[in-house]
Amino acid sequence: MHRITTAPVAPIPARTRWAVAVGAGAALAAAWWLGDTAPYPYAQRGLLDVPLPFLTADRMDAVLRPRPGERILEIGPGTGLQSLHVAPQLGSEGRLDVLDIQQEMLDHVMCRAERDGLATITPTRSDARELPYADGTFDAIYAVTALGEIPEPDRVLREAARVLAPGGRLVIGEFFDRHWIPFGRLHRLADAAGLHLTERRGPSPAYLARFRPCGDHAPVRQGDHLADGDRESVNTTRGDRDHRAEQPGAR
Repeated sequence: MHRITTAPVAPIPARTRWAVAVGAGAALAAAWWLGDTAPYPYAQRGLLDVPLPFLTADRMDAVLRPRPGERILEIGPGTGLQSLHVAPQLGSEGRLDVLDIQQEMLDHVMCRAERDGLATITPTRSDARELPYADGTFDAIYAVTALGEIPEPDRVLREAARVLAPGGRLVIGEFFDRHWIPFGRLHRLADAAGLHLTERRGPSPAYLARFRPCGDHAPVRQGDHLADGDRESVNTTRGDRDHRAEQPGAR
């Protein structure tokens, strides 16, 4: 009987294993980047409930400053991560309108709202470039990681300025992805839409920024004054419009 022998398998060098891992990671990252379509696909909704660095609920509260009795609009609510946090702060007399182009997202938000016993959220399926609301309707508007997914964000900002009530505020949150709007670009678009910056928190790849309509001389509500740190933030960010070094992949 002949004994069959096999040569020992040589171990894969660590350098090769590392190269394979890096290549696989790069392929996954490329697939995610190229597959990140707009609007965000409902099939990938699970990722929308993952809190993002610098865009935490506490930071959102500090910049948006929701108050009982206010009517607020959320553009692009996704699955409701922000909606379910903001709506309870408006109280029984307040109202949160959520607007999205995808009915599946709105249905998802409303199912979660019903589960949590929230009856103050109103869904509207529409295009954010043509908001179906009268002038001066909202005390505040916010869009978190949504503005960059909408074609012609300049039109969205102009519409937001139109439907804001006197003394109203607009909060934009952006996080670095394929549809990210660098802060410098947002600042220029907001200027052109007649909105001026009152506060920014976070670096350009992950920031929250609050704006008011330019020339808005309505009385500032109690608790809405800029803190010293906020004024410093405004002053330092004005130069961002001319310095694009912090904005990799600026569009």
